[in-house]
Amino acid sequence: MATLKKYNLNGQEVGEVNVEGAFDKAEINSQLVKDYIVALRANARQWSANTKTRAEVKHTTKKPFKQKGTGRARQGMTVTPQYRGGGIVFGPKPKFDQHVKVNKKERKAAICFLIADKMRNGNVKIIESTQMDQPKTKVVVEFLQQSKLSGERNLFLGEGNFEEVSIDDKKTAINVRCTQHQNFSKSLRNLPKTSFALAKNISGYDVILAKNLVMTEQALNEIQNWLCG
Repeated sequence: MATLKKYNLNGQEVGEVNVEGAFDKAEINSQLVKDYIVALRANARQWSANTKTRAEVKHTTKKPFKQKGTGRARQGMTVTPQYRGGGIVFGPKPKFDQHVKVNKKERKAAICFLIADKMRNGNVKIIESTQMDQPKTKVVVEFLQQSKLSGERNLFLGEGNFEEVSIDDKKTAINVRCTQHQNFSKSLRNLPKTSFALAKNISGYDVILAKNLVMTEQALNEIQNWLCG
């Protein structure tokens, strides 16, 4: 059972949170994590680069100078690659769909292991609340200093906002617009190496990129239900 330290917005330790369940039992599968991250990076590419060949360049086809008598190498037209503004040889072209599919179970397993690994290394902390009356960067800076996180790459996670609706006599929780973390997220967006996201919007790449994860207790429960439920 992992134990996480809990802090308030002043950076003072106010308690501990015990984490039970799949995070303790998460087993490493380096190949699964590698395949997941490679797929994420591949799917982030746009594949939209497009260069024109000599057949696509709109240019005069007039011979630049006469064939003989100039002492220069013969040239047919100025759309050839050796001329400025001419066609590109073997340049990038838009490709077919390069999307790499990642199964839901594999995605959940990879994220679960990455978070569990940070928990074992002491890089996950709990923040008591993100409620602020107004945006104030100084509060976040003092929190990072007091909790010894300044200078490192930190990812703050907050819980989402869900409403229960009935669809075909079945109750389903849907994610609606969340504004409760708005002032807090504005307070840290000018800080380098510091970002904020909702718990269910994170990916394994976000977890790997951050040195520390700082989340609310509600966000931790949300992640547990999402990954382990």
